[in-house]
Amino acid sequence: MPEVPDAPQALNPQETERFNQLVLPHLDSAFNLARWLLRNRTDAQDVTQEAMLRAYRFFGGFHGGDARAWLLQIVRNTCFSWMEKNRRPEPEAEFNEEVHLPNSITPEALAIASNNRDRLARALETLPPRFREVLVLRELEGCSYKEISAITSIPIGTVMSALSRARQQLQVALTNPTREEAAREL
Repeated sequence: MPEVPDAPQALNPQETERFNQLVLPHLDSAFNLARWLLRNRTDAQDVTQEAMLRAYRFFGGFHGGDARAWLLQIVRNTCFSWMEKNRRPEPEAEFNEEVHLPNSITPEALAIASNNRDRLARALETLPPRFREVLVLRELEGCSYKEISAITSIPIGTVMSALSRARQQLQVALTNPTREEAAREL
């Protein structure tokens, strides 16, 4: 049977075990990044699977270092490639200033916590892709500035300034209610 050019190349058993030990533990982080970048769970699952195949295919070229950062860079690149093929481009600098107002273990406390998580998720989704990406990598995935720089291929100084601006925009999004939320509170 002829070999398919894009099919993953089989690794030897030692390399497969090394891949399983170094890369597979970061599968949840890979999916999380894809989900936030694509904003669709099904698309994120597809793209994460494609990214894992790419990681497997090119694992022979990985010679140590931070496997998590290496994998997340593959996921990021796979996400942006997928978006180029399947979606209209998002405006990079567009920002909606009118988003959300911030709101003991009781049913009421649980409902408020759930509402806060939902508001945070909606506020994150309003951020431009670059800002959303660096916030997810730093705050949700716990990546260092150096790792974010390696994953996104942007200088550390730019990472720090993007994080600062992203945090400011997220704060505005969380403290300014949308018209619908303001009307509900009246």
